[in-house]
Amino acid sequence: MTLTDAERFARLRLARTDQIGPVTFRQLLDRFGSGERALDALPDLIRRGGGHGHAAPPVEWIEAEMEAGERAGARLIVLGDADYPEMLAAVDPPPPLLWTLGDAGLMARPCIAVVGARIASAGGQRIARGLSQQLGEAGHVVVSGLARGIDGAAHTGALPTGTIAVLGGGVDDVYPPDNADLYARIAEQGCILSESPMGAKAQARDFPRRNRIISGLSRGVVVVEAELRSGSLITARLAAEQGRDVFAVPGSPLDPRSRGPNELLRQGAILCEGLEDVERAFSTLRTLREPAPDNPFHGAPDDIDAVVIEQVAALLSPTPTPRNELARALGMPIGTVAAALLELNLAGRADLLPGGLAAARSP
Repeated sequence: MTLTDAERFARLRLARTDQIGPVTFRQLLDRFGSGERALDALPDLIRRGGGHGHAAPPVEWIEAEMEAGERAGARLIVLGDADYPEMLAAVDPPPPLLWTLGDAGLMARPCIAVVGARIASAGGQRIARGLSQQLGEAGHVVVSGLARGIDGAAHTGALPTGTIAVLGGGVDDVYPPDNADLYARIAEQGCILSESPMGAKAQARDFPRRNRIISGLSRGVVVVEAELRSGSLITARLAAEQGRDVFAVPGSPLDPRSRGPNELLRQGAILCEGLEDVERAFSTLRTLREPAPDNPFHGAPDDIDAVVIEQVAALLSPTPTPRNELARALGMPIGTVAAALLELNLAGRADLLPGGLAAARSP
């Protein structure tokens, strides 16, 4: 499918609408078939769900973001584009869009993430650099987050063969500043990637989303050094949830930075002492590509009665509940319940979660 310029613009505008995250974005596309139709339907959906406000951002804001991308030499890829990466499209839910600088074609090659501590030991950085060089020479594209320490070492080792840096801020936000030279080299020889708006500065809340893209692009994630409470272990957890392999480089129990990888090994991660461990794991016969889920809105009426919406709302609680259980409890088709949940979400009364779950939104 080739998207028109108008449809790509509509999908960007939809993705930048308040309270529309990746789950809601995907469900709006499933229900209406296009970003343009979803935008047209948005005011009525919010009203029927009992909400008001948070209209789509002005067209001028989206035009300004597109112009900023063009000035920076960046390229926009939206969900549904032919060159949207297949591995990332299989994530539930996939990011609605990606801004890229450099060679976006790297995302279509076999990728593996190498992540770890920002305050890394010299030995850990040497391992990350050497392993990434070996992975690149073996045909893998190394993905990391351009942070200090292990991330920077991984990018440096893989730079000659291709590396992808996923940022928390916009693709034009050089963070941390002391990695400016590395950023420039990756933009020239590899790929800089972000789902944040052009010009956005990285904030703490952006890094879990960034980590989800790092793991989602990759067939596996290698953790070199990390403390128990760290972004690297979040990335490893996300990788496991996405069906990716998790590798851990063991370390000395005397070093707090080894606690993360050692704990991952206790939990069943694959021991990684070099390229051979990665290649052995990848040689097993299994696939990450699962059949695309059925459209949950199949058979849903165009308009959902207000009484139905309130019946669905009455069954919600803070505990996430599968929509098929709600449908069974109400004796309604799943498509009708899915449509009611979408309208409750847009009205700010429910949270939609991956896997077809929904919960009442906390006041």
